[in-house]
Amino acid sequence: MNHLGKRRIGRALASLMAMTTTLAVFAAAPADYAMQWPLALGRDDGGAYRVVLDETVYRRLRDPQLRDLVVLNHAGAAVPTAVFAPDQPLAQPPRRIAVPWFALPTAAAEGGAQGWELVSQADSDGRLRHVEARITDQSAATLPRNALLVDVSHVREAIVALELQWQPVAALDLGYRVEASDDLEHWQPLASRGRMIDLQREGRRLLHRRIELYGLLPHYQKARYLRLTPDRGDQPIAVTGVSVELAAARSAAPPAWVELAARRGSPGGAASFEFELDGRFPVALVDVALAGNHAVEWRLESRDDTDAPWRLRAGPWMAYRVDATGGGNASPARELDAIVRDRHWRLRANADVADVPTLRLGYRPEAVVFLAQGPAPYALAAGSARAQRADAPIPQLVAELRRQRGADWQPSPAYLGAAKPLAGDAALKPAYDWKSWLLWAVLALGALVVAGFAFSLLRSKPAS
Repeated sequence: MNHLGKRRIGRALASLMAMTTTLAVFAAAPADYAMQWPLALGRDDGGAYRVVLDETVYRRLRDPQLRDLVVLNHAGAAVPTAVFAPDQPLAQPPRRIAVPWFALPTAAAEGGAQGWELVSQADSDGRLRHVEARITDQSAATLPRNALLVDVSHVREAIVALELQWQPVAALDLGYRVEASDDLEHWQPLASRGRMIDLQREGRRLLHRRIELYGLLPHYQKARYLRLTPDRGDQPIAVTGVSVELAAARSAAPPAWVELAARRGSPGGAASFEFELDGRFPVALVDVALAGNHAVEWRLESRDDTDAPWRLRAGPWMAYRVDATGGGNASPARELDAIVRDRHWRLRANADVADVPTLRLGYRPEAVVFLAQGPAPYALAAGSARAQRADAPIPQLVAELRRQRGADWQPSPAYLGAAKPLAGDAALKPAYDWKSWLLWAVLALGALVVAGFAFSLLRSKPAS
C-alpha cells in the first residue's frame, strides 16, 4: 500500500472518530423530569434539610425505588439526596434501655471449653434469674471473663444496636462477634460484628462502644438472648453495663389514604375487582368500603406489571360494617407485612358481592433529606422514565452529625411549594434511542468506506 493510500485511510478513520465523538456528546444529554416543587427552607443550622413528601409528588413518581426523585439547586445540578422511611430515627433521638447481662469466660461461651460448665435459671417469661459459669477444673479459673450473655427477653421491640460500658483501661481494641438464641441451647450467628475501642494518645481519646445490628431478620432482632464473644480472650475488659438501642417508634401521625374505584370487576359469585394506582405510594394499610351493612371475606393481591403474576398481600380477612341506632361498627384497616409500591391491585371475595367496592390504601409519607450544595433556591424534581438519582451517603452523614451535635439534632425543615411543570408527561415516556441506531449506522458506514478504500488501493496496485 502506497503513502497516498495510507493517508486516505487515515483521513477516513479520523472522520469516523469525529462523528462517533459528536454522537457520544449528544448521547450524554441529561434527562428531564416531569414536575418540580420549589422548596422553602427553614432555619439554617448546617446545610442539611428534611422535606416530607405529599400526594402530588407520589403521583408523579414512576420508579419503584423512587430513584426518579432528586433535589436540584438553582444551577440545575442535583445535590446529595436520600429518602427516609417515616419510622427511621431521623427526627427522634435514639431510644436506649439498660438490659441484664452476665460475664462469662470466653472459653465457656464458645462451648467446647475444658474446665467450665455453664448453668442458667430462667423465669416462666424467659427472663434470666441466674447465670453461673462453674469451674470444673481449677486450671481454668484464671481465664478472663470477656464474653457476655445479654438478656433481652423483656424487650418487645426490634434492637438495632448494643452499647457497652466498661472501667477505664490503658488501651483496648477488642473485636466481638454476636449470636442470638431463644433457648440458650441453639445459637445463630448474626451478620454483625463490632469493636470495642478505648485508646488515648497526646491528650486525645478514641472511644467506640457501639455494635450495630445491621441486616438482621425480625426473628433475630427479637431473640431472647444475645451472646457476645471476643475474638481474643487474653485482653482484659471490665464491663460495667450493657444497653440496647431500639428501632425508632412508628410514626404517630395518622396515615393518609388513597381511594380507588374498580377499573374492572365481576360482581356476584367469586367476585373479583381490579384497581390501578397512579403513583408510587408506600402502601402499608388497606381497607375496603362497601355501601350498607356487609360482611365479606377478602383476599388482596397486587402486581407492578400487567404481565407479572399476582402476589397475595393480605387475607383472607373479613371486612364488615353494621349500622345501628346511635352508631355503628366497622372492621379496622388491615396492615400489610411490608410496604408495597405496586401499581395494580385486585380484590377477590369468597362470597357474593352485589355492589362494587372501593379500595382504600393507606400510607405514611416518607421524608427526603438533602444537603444544601450549590446556589439556592432549591427545588424537588420528580417523575422520569430515564433519570436515576445517584447514591449519596446521607444516612451516614446524619449519623455523624448526630454524634457531633448531640442525639437530639435533626435536619432543618423544608417545605414544598406549588408544583410547576418541567418536561411534563413527555418525561414519563421512555425516549426513543435513535442516537444509538445512528451511531451504529455511522460505524457501519465508516467500515464500508474504509473497506472500499482498501479494495480500491489493492486493485490499483501495479503488477510486479
